[in-house]
Amino acid sequence: MQESIYGNMKVGIVHFKAFPECVNGDGPIVETVTKLAEDGFFTAIEVGGIKDVKDRATIARILEIAGMEVAYATQPTLFPMKVSLCSLDKTERRKALNAVFNCLKQAYDVGATAIRIPSGKDPGPEKREEAKKILIDSLSQILEKAKEMGNPLVTLKIFDRLYDKEALIGPADDALHIAEALCPSYEQFGLLTDLSHFPLLHEDPAETLPKLQKYVKAFHIGNCVYKDRLHPCYGDLQPRFGVEGGEVDIPMLSKYYRVLKDLNLIGPDKMPMVSAEVRPLLAMETSELIIANCKRAIQEAWGRA
Repeated sequence: MQESIYGNMKVGIVHFKAFPECVNGDGPIVETVTKLAEDGFFTAIEVGGIKDVKDRATIARILEIAGMEVAYATQPTLFPMKVSLCSLDKTERRKALNAVFNCLKQAYDVGATAIRIPSGKDPGPEKREEAKKILIDSLSQILEKAKEMGNPLVTLKIFDRLYDKEALIGPADDALHIAEALCPSYEQFGLLTDLSHFPLLHEDPAETLPKLQKYVKAFHIGNCVYKDRLHPCYGDLQPRFGVEGGEVDIPMLSKYYRVLKDLNLIGPDKMPMVSAEVRPLLAMETSELIIANCKRAIQEAWGRA
């Protein structure tokens, strides 16, 4: 009998990608979170900024009733601000830190057990080592502040460096450097790897994840397009599984699950969040269709894993 996916992970979905009308922290957030909470397929959810404190309280109660684990993503806050936690500009870095501190409060309000954080932009090879030191200091401050806000797991999300986000973290060796610097002092720190970013980094999960095995504590699944610059989904846009020109298909997703199992990164004793980042991008695509596509892809890929 095929082992249940629910005995190996929290099956999550990133709310503000599935419902992009909510990415700015307003819109039908309560209604769309409720839709996902009513869907028994998902056992975890990742939310972004939620401006209204009453909405945060309502969502916290909905997700508590539904029995869903919650993570909070800072990307919808930081990316529009164009600020970076590894910036060599002290003013920009302070803005980024203050924004994350506010996100920690929001994460606490919604009952989040984890928070997702991007490194910020890569300054180029000449300044890269300095930027990594700055990032380590920024993350240390965030981890200290997080202790006052429920002490969630603080996860550094690994992005691409070449095609879209142009992030410092980044390639596996640089991610490893950050983790090795922080994990000895902070057990609530970890890395988040995203299946959709491996092609953008020209890395293979089967080769990369063993390097990061000790430090990876959360996972995303998704798709990307990078070979055709004229493709409407080019870059780090999280199109649906099966989109023409996409890099991540069901066999690749299945292989990813197998690698996670083989490395004991998922399982009954781990149960990390493995969340899908998918969104409607093309003609006739709706949130509901994209979510249904995602669920079918997960089921089929897990069945083959």
